[in-house]
Amino acid sequence: MRGKEAGPRQKKIRVRSRKGRTASSRQWLERQLNDPYVARAKREGMRSRAAYKLVEIDDKAHFLKKGARVVDLGAAPGGWSQVAAQRVDAPQHGKVIAIDVLPMDPVPGVDFVNLDFLDPAAPEKLKELLGGPANVMLSDMAANATGHARTDHLKIMALVEAAAAFAREVLAPDGTFLAKVLQGGTETALLASLKRDYKSVKHLKPPASRTDSAELYLLAAGFRGALDV
Repeated sequence: MRGKEAGPRQKKIRVRSRKGRTASSRQWLERQLNDPYVARAKREGMRSRAAYKLVEIDDKAHFLKKGARVVDLGAAPGGWSQVAAQRVDAPQHGKVIAIDVLPMDPVPGVDFVNLDFLDPAAPEKLKELLGGPANVMLSDMAANATGHARTDHLKIMALVEAAAAFAREVLAPDGTFLAKVLQGGTETALLASLKRDYKSVKHLKPPASRTDSAELYLLAAGFRGALDV
């Protein structure tokens, strides 16, 4: 699957107010019904609209290569795993391991592990399942929102820091790490460590990421290999 237009522009659907329906729920439903990526996901059998964020990022960066070994952290409901499996040609050539503490319905070509990636045994277990170190580490994880911008930023950055540390343990040299962050800037210490560990580090906002969303994606490519400290 390659990136393309989300679909023809349609007349905007308005959702009527009903007893028991809050203004926020009405706005959410209206946004979903009018979102071309939601419609495209339904047409193409994708688990979520988030799949197209990965499609658009990889169409530019080309890190999901045929035969690659991929780990998808916090994978449920599986949209990113679907894209990864298609692009690396799993399981015939590539390998995709999806990991989450939540259950996830099976995705063709993907091995799912119901596990907390913070478990000390997780890195070795994943490398065993992959048959070696990973070429790509994906993380579209987000902590549950509190509604307080600073708190939400700190929570998601803690997740990104943990995912980056995990990537350092399981990535092969020249590997790629892609993770969701929030606008407000990647923390200085994390950014410095990523620039030390990777040849290229940049922030991206794919078209499928809603313009009113504070999310960005951090792409670190060319892993130099774990260093002894």
